[in-house]
Amino acid sequence: MEPKHANWIGGSVAAAGAVGGGLALWSALAARSAERMVPPEGSFIEVEGARLHYVDRGSGPVLLLVHGLLGNLRHFTYAIVDELAKDFRVIAVDRPGSGYSVARGNPKPDIVEQATIMVAFADALGLENPLLVGHSLGGAVALAAGLARPDRFAGLALIAPLTQPMDQVPPVFAGLMAPPGVRELLSWTLAVPMGILNGPAAARAVFAPDPVPADFPVRGGGALSLRPATFRAASADLRAAGANMASLAPRYAALTLPVSILYGRGDNILDPALQGEATAAIIPGAHLEQIKGGHMLPLVHPQATIAFLRAAHARSR
Repeated sequence: MEPKHANWIGGSVAAAGAVGGGLALWSALAARSAERMVPPEGSFIEVEGARLHYVDRGSGPVLLLVHGLLGNLRHFTYAIVDELAKDFRVIAVDRPGSGYSVARGNPKPDIVEQATIMVAFADALGLENPLLVGHSLGGAVALAAGLARPDRFAGLALIAPLTQPMDQVPPVFAGLMAPPGVRELLSWTLAVPMGILNGPAAARAVFAPDPVPADFPVRGGGALSLRPATFRAASADLRAAGANMASLAPRYAALTLPVSILYGRGDNILDPALQGEATAAIIPGAHLEQIKGGHMLPLVHPQATIAFLRAAHARSR
C-alpha cells in the first residue's frame, strides 16, 4: 500500500473514532441532563432478575401499574396515581431496563421474563391479589403474568394493550429494530441525537390524535427516553415482542382471571380492532370499553382511565 493511501485510511479511521467518541460523550451528557430533569421519585427493591424502581401511594385494595415501551412510571404518576390513591394502594413500577429499574443478566428479560419479575415484585412487597394494570407493552407483560400465575392476581386491567403479534412495527418505532451488537453501537452514537431531533414529531405520532402535554418531558418522564440505556432496553423489548406475542396469544382462551380492556378508538400505535376487539372475543368473560382518544390514555384521558380502573377493580371482586 502506498504511504499516501495508508495515511488517508489511517486519518479516516482516526476521524471516525473521534466522531464516534464525540457522539458517545454527547449521548452521556444528554442522559445526565435528562436524569437531572427527571430524577427518581420512588423507592428501590432487589428481586431476582432486576433492581426495580417504584412508587407506592395510598392504602386499600392494591393496583399494580406496569407501563409500556419507552415509558416509565411517570406515565401513571402524571395524572392518575394520586387520584386513585384516595381509595386504593397504588404501586407504579419501572419495567426492568426502563426508567430507573435495572435489568440483570444478558440478554435483557423479554416480556415473559418480565412477567415473572412482576410476580417476584408482588411477592417481595407482600401484595395480596393486586389488580394488575398494564399499558401498551405493559399490557403484554400483564397478560403473560396472568397466564403464568392466575392465582397471584385479582384480575387484569389492560389499557391500549399489546395483545397480538403485529405484521409490522409502528413506523415511529422502526428505528428500534436494530439487532444486538448494532443496538449497542447506535445507542451511543446516533440514537440520542436523532431522538432529540425527531422527539417532538415522534411524541405527536404516539399521542395522536390527542395533543402532547406541554409538560410531558418532565412531569410525564418523556425526557428519560433520551438515554442510551433506554434505547437499548426498548430495542430489546420490541425485537422480542414478535415471538413473545406469538406464543402468548393462542393461550388467551385459557385465562381464568377477570380481564378488562380499554382502548381509544383513534389509537395511532396499536390497532383497536386487532389488539382490543379480537382479543376480548377470545378471553372468556372479557370486558372491552372503547372511548374517544389515542394511545396515551393515562396521560391525556385520566378521568376515563380512572373510571375504567375503578370498574375493573369492581369486576375483579
